[in-house]
Amino acid sequence: MANQGVNDPIHEPVNTGRRRFLTATTAVVGAVGAGVAAVPFIKSWNPSARAKLAGAPVTADITALQEGERLVLEWRGQPIWIVKRSKAILEALPTLDDRLRDPMSQVADQQPAYVLEENPELRSIKPDISVLVGLCTHLGCSPEMKAEIHPEPFDPEWKGGYFCPCHKSRFDMSGRVFQGVPAPINLLVPPHHYEDDNTIVIGVDPSQSNSAGAA
Repeated sequence: MANQGVNDPIHEPVNTGRRRFLTATTAVVGAVGAGVAAVPFIKSWNPSARAKLAGAPVTADITALQEGERLVLEWRGQPIWIVKRSKAILEALPTLDDRLRDPMSQVADQQPAYVLEENPELRSIKPDISVLVGLCTHLGCSPEMKAEIHPEPFDPEWKGGYFCPCHKSRFDMSGRVFQGVPAPINLLVPPHHYEDDNTIVIGVDPSQSNSAGAA
């Protein structure tokens, strides 16, 4: 049965208490000693056998998803954001490259290789549909989506993206991190594939899906 998730409006109220709780919980669960907080996220791409059993794939129907909307799912205890980007957002993404830390997503463990094949700046299988793990790669806070292209207090040249009010990290609408912020790498892209034009399966690569179908 498809997991419909939660349609998330662009202007959602900030629940400070819940964000602090999520931040503290993620730091306790994810941090190893005094290591970098991004390490647990990257290691999740290569989980233990127990984690694989606990992380069953999640299916989402995106038929009703409109431009600028976000569908929120949960996979392996992490929020997964599925966002339909507008034409204006897609046109703006290449103009941000010189402001970003890793515009071509050269840190391999940030995403599966197949989401970079068509266009590294989009980090997606389909141009308009972005799929991201909704946790800041600094300390695991959940950034706010600011999808409109207009000046923001934290960036007068804002072209849409994600802003983490906890420590001021910023990401564009592909999840690429800006220069000069605490987050060390881009937002992660989970393994996923399309069963059909409107059905996304989170947790299974296209190659795994093809192998299962052939078997």
